[in-house]
Amino acid sequence: MPQPFLPYGRQSIDDSDIEAVARVLRSDWLTTGPEVDAFEADFAAATGAGHAIACSNGTTALHLALAGLDVGPGDVCIVPAITFMATANAAIYCGAEVVFADVDADTGLMTPATLRQAMSRAPDGRLRAVLPVHLAGQCEDLAALREIASSAGAVLVEDACHALGTSWQGRPVGSGEYSDAACFSFHPVKTIAAGEGGMVTTNDAGLAARLRRLRSHGIERDPARMEQGQDEPWWHEMQELGWNYRLCDVQAALARSQLARLGAFAAKRKTLAAAYDALLDGNPVIGALARTPDCDPCLHLYPVRIDFAAAGTDRAAVMRGLQARGIGSQVHYIPVPSQPWYRRRYGDQTPPGAAAYYLRTLSLPLFADMATEDPERVVAALNEVLGV
Repeated sequence: MPQPFLPYGRQSIDDSDIEAVARVLRSDWLTTGPEVDAFEADFAAATGAGHAIACSNGTTALHLALAGLDVGPGDVCIVPAITFMATANAAIYCGAEVVFADVDADTGLMTPATLRQAMSRAPDGRLRAVLPVHLAGQCEDLAALREIASSAGAVLVEDACHALGTSWQGRPVGSGEYSDAACFSFHPVKTIAAGEGGMVTTNDAGLAARLRRLRSHGIERDPARMEQGQDEPWWHEMQELGWNYRLCDVQAALARSQLARLGAFAAKRKTLAAAYDALLDGNPVIGALARTPDCDPCLHLYPVRIDFAAAGTDRAAVMRGLQARGIGSQVHYIPVPSQPWYRRRYGDQTPPGAAAYYLRTLSLPLFADMATEDPERVVAALNEVLGV
């Protein structure tokens, strides 16, 4: 009997998730109901943040956070060159411009040194936000990045879409100790799934109130914050231009049920990552992802560094070889500055560390429903394809 196909990532759904969704479907509220409030409260507790604001996906979380922090035309945001393009796009949505920071060639992460170098290329007085990306679920030196950003008068917004369940110096990512806001994604391949969904965490009560307003067309319903002071039960005010970025109760119910299993999901991912690490130790062609200090990662991805030239092959051939053996893989990510839209806007600014990271990276299967022996199957197939 053939072994099941292993994608690079997928959701893990059980009967408790199905029942949570069914309960909402039987209720009076499919959207703008109590399940979203409950999910936000649970998420804030899980991350240690003062406030959690749910939204429709990780991209809208990034856009909301920047818009809520008054990023706008004339501003500059620093984004690492290795990320999903949504990180940079969110700044563009606000009318800002992007300066791309280089990354460490072994981790794919922006560092204090590459942040300073990117700041030197930002026009004087225009830097407004720094967006470190916790690639694959690892974080950078958050305290150092915060200090550097603050010294330039910039806010720090964590793109934590990969990093739910990760901690840095013992504090959960999203706690807000070193950032103005942190943004999360609940896409099916992430640690918990909502189908689509996102969250912004912050310790700023005023920012939280504004994000809730912006996610629903800029409408304010709290009489205490009304500008016109109407005393009618139907009264509401559109106080600024916002968007329909709401999360519905069906999605919130699924994500909330998943969040209850975050500890188990994180433990399984760590077990699988440790198995991969051990299997790759000493491999002459394949290197495990380099780890960062002070970080206890819940890896969303398991990227490896492969010397394709030394193996006498290329990445496309390796991916096809794995596919033929029932194993999926993916590349995270093509450097954003090399994408046609950004290349036309700024010219190709792909820096050397990002280029080196991209040339070697390949993401192997990592998800909670994998069997504990699956990493052995994956590494054996990869060694076979590479001729190691």
